[in-house]
Amino acid sequence: MALSDLNQVERNEEGIAAVLGILKQRLGERFQTGQAIRSQHAHTTTYIPTQAPDGVAFVETTAEVQEIVSACAAHRVPVIAFGVGSSLEGHTNAPGGGISVDTSRMNRILAVNPQDLDCTVEAGVTREDLNRHLRDTGLFFPIDPGANASLGGMAATRASGTNAVRYGTMRENVLSLTAVMADGQTVTTGKRAKKSSAGYDLTRLLIGSEGTLGIITSLTLKLQGIPQAISGGVCPFPSVEAACNAVIATIQMGIPVARIELVNALQMRAMKSYSKLDYPESPCLFVEFHGSDAGVAEQAETFGAIAEEYGGGPFLWTSVAEERTKLWKARHDAYWSSLTLRPGAKGLSTDVCVPISRFAECVTETEADIAEMGLVAPIVGHAGDGNFHVLVLMDVDDPKEIAQTEEFVARLNMRAIGMDGTCTGEHGIGQGKVGFLRHELGHGVDIMRTIKQALDPLNIMNPGKILPAAK
Repeated sequence: MALSDLNQVERNEEGIAAVLGILKQRLGERFQTGQAIRSQHAHTTTYIPTQAPDGVAFVETTAEVQEIVSACAAHRVPVIAFGVGSSLEGHTNAPGGGISVDTSRMNRILAVNPQDLDCTVEAGVTREDLNRHLRDTGLFFPIDPGANASLGGMAATRASGTNAVRYGTMRENVLSLTAVMADGQTVTTGKRAKKSSAGYDLTRLLIGSEGTLGIITSLTLKLQGIPQAISGGVCPFPSVEAACNAVIATIQMGIPVARIELVNALQMRAMKSYSKLDYPESPCLFVEFHGSDAGVAEQAETFGAIAEEYGGGPFLWTSVAEERTKLWKARHDAYWSSLTLRPGAKGLSTDVCVPISRFAECVTETEADIAEMGLVAPIVGHAGDGNFHVLVLMDVDDPKEIAQTEEFVARLNMRAIGMDGTCTGEHGIGQGKVGFLRHELGHGVDIMRTIKQALDPLNIMNPGKILPAAK
């Protein structure tokens, strides 16, 4: 996590100059080298320093991505994929300079197959755009990380979000994809069949690879039917531990909850003020059920009974779409509401994930850490799958606060790993968590490095991310 852990990537000035000339001639105004646009295509969401690329290419076809990667390979220049820039761990930084490949203009929905419940889209299509396009088909794409992220970026970081407890993550919802590899060649990793045992699972190899093996240019995705009925609401609890235990009981009883989100008391205070909610300033669970009219009513009533056993309630739920939308808008605005807790501070968002049986213990110990260290750090969590986020508010110009935050995050990561969990449930490794991967996976890091060297021997694909520097 420490800045000293950020991999240094040597700049190839001669190669960069050559590629800048080639791409300017090839792409014209769709290749930009101005400082402002280059900075916008680097990491700006936390205190990790911005490391801008040398140029930004606005691509429109897979063939153009091939040309760019081939030129970069010929001159040994880094190439960094860019979706909408919503990643949180320095994924889009260019520590050795190079070319940012912006896929936002690759925004075509190529095919929708309603009978098969799947679709094929270009990498720059965002999840909200896709769901607007699907509205009249009765289908939707369920992965919702909060930000209106590009689907290519969501696959590259193995994103998930609030619906993961019912519908899974990007790993479970991508049938196949097309990517441009480090040699400029394309690979399509599968067909539209719902299952296959044909060779190595290249789809899952590229999902979560953060652009270090190839640049995703299109994806075939699973779709879901829009539920007949949806119910949801908010349930307060006397403590975070009680709320977490209610989550564990709900999951273990097999209630098909679609979303079950933890908000601690500090986060609830911020959300009440920012989103004008009328709920107690205490730990709460935001819950949603999908199904038939009778089914969602029964599930809501059963959850309410479970919550009562742990001292929670009353559970006020509704099937009115406008009321539910207000609640989930407040949940998705948690980041912005948190910033009001310490005006002028910047937020470092970090996440971990543990087995559901250890969830209460991990969150409770983390709250104790926050109190002991005197931090302002609200917690939200995708509680149904044991994943939670902490947003540490800090003065990024104060080295002492940065060091304290890094110590807190390190303790949190190691706590999760010690509970047989992971240092990142959905944010990815990028630069920010490079220092913890070996603690989690051991020799697995060496296997990853072997794969990286085989597929990208020149180390041009988003170098300095995921893998710690070789010693």
